[in-house]
Amino acid sequence: MYEDTLELAENKLLLLYIIDNIKMPISNTQLTDIVLENNFLNYFTLQQYIFELTSSNFIKSIEKEGKIRIGITERGSKILSMFFNRISPSKIKVIDDYLEKHIQNIKRQLTITADYTIDDNNSFIVNLGAAENESILIDLKLTVGSNKEARKLCSKWTENCSDLYTKLIEILIDEEEAN
Repeated sequence: MYEDTLELAENKLLLLYIIDNIKMPISNTQLTDIVLENNFLNYFTLQQYIFELTSSNFIKSIEKEGKIRIGITERGSKILSMFFNRISPSKIKVIDDYLEKHIQNIKRQLTITADYTIDDNNSFIVNLGAAENESILIDLKLTVGSNKEARKLCSKWTENCSDLYTKLIEILIDEEEAN
């Protein structure tokens, strides 16, 4: 039983470590992907731990733009720093290596949004957005005539957001084209 308690504590600390190391609130799906891809826990145990960490006020749900993210609380940060040495160095290394390899993709998923809804007139409203350091860079709504066009816009935006944003700014600011 003592062994089980130590493993439970280590796993919860590991979750706090992951959330803290990303430096921004993440989605449950992203946290689940990280944990499952590295074979730390099964899905159901992970969800139970997330619930327990939330109930203990070590992590919190943050709603932003209709999406729920998970962030570490001040209390969670204190617990993590007090008991950090209880996490296996090999697990820390696995997480550090994983985040080094995937952090840009994780942050892109958190900071770039692209979705669409159907309008009353059988057209589609496409919402494209990008944020950086909690600041909105762009929040754009477009109406298109088909589901196919809406999906294509969302796909292009998520794949090339940085380039498209730069081109859009250049087009809007370029004074020579206005003359």
